[in-house]
Amino acid sequence: MNGMDDQKLSNVEKTLLIPLYIRAMESRRPDALLKDERAEELVRRLDSDAVRRTAALTEESGRAVIALKGREIDRIAREFLARHPGAAVVHIGCGLDTRFERVDDGRVEWYDLDLPEVIALRRRLAGGEDTRRRLLAGSVLESGWMDAVGAQGNRTYLFLAEGVFMYFEEAQVKRLVLSLLDRFPGAELAFDAFSPFQVRVHNRKVDRTGIGARLQWALKNGRDLERWPPSAPPGTDGIRLLEEFFPFQYPDRRIRRFPIVLVLPLIAKAVGVFHYRLGGGKS
Repeated sequence: MNGMDDQKLSNVEKTLLIPLYIRAMESRRPDALLKDERAEELVRRLDSDAVRRTAALTEESGRAVIALKGREIDRIAREFLARHPGAAVVHIGCGLDTRFERVDDGRVEWYDLDLPEVIALRRRLAGGEDTRRRLLAGSVLESGWMDAVGAQGNRTYLFLAEGVFMYFEEAQVKRLVLSLLDRFPGAELAFDAFSPFQVRVHNRKVDRTGIGARLQWALKNGRDLERWPPSAPPGTDGIRLLEEFFPFQYPDRRIRRFPIVLVLPLIAKAVGVFHYRLGGGKS
């Protein structure tokens, strides 16, 4: 893979590389919010101008938010694995993320899940599987991957999704979350979501510029998911919000350079990371 030129990739594949470039850019900073040496290594194998082009197409505030979201989900994963050594983690919509290398505790059973064409690109650029890491090619909205993960035995599960759920319709997200609740009671789920305000802003920009994809689902309040299960077994939890994090409220000087996000609630909570427990526990 040495010397791979990203000019040989399709436009869709190049889009998948953008988050990788952003993490590598962040990791190189002396004040990095997120360190990702594996991302730096992979980017060095690609076109040397890729990071420069990505910087020109993205805003500093947006890159900082991506780093903060990633760092927060990493923290959730590390703390989960500290509580549950040998647990299984399913990274939904993994893209080219290098989260496994960032949080691996030496015991986790890890699954990277994405569409077949994405997994094929991942194999080309980042390599394949090993004894504790498996690649699953398929749609998260289908059930086959749950059968594969569930067949590995009685484990404790963490499901992670970053930059995924907002592209689905609410009915699809709800069906997926309730399936996880049913199939993996006691599991935890962490994902990022946009507020209704941010979804409207994003979609207007897409409509105006023709760049990017429209978003479908917005999360108005983190506790909305707690009302999704029609009922919970007596004495047990349904879905419970454990914590939430809003990058625009992070007291970092790079965020505070954009003071409007600190004084307008609609912007301050435009993007969030949400962490839930999916049933299985006594109330």
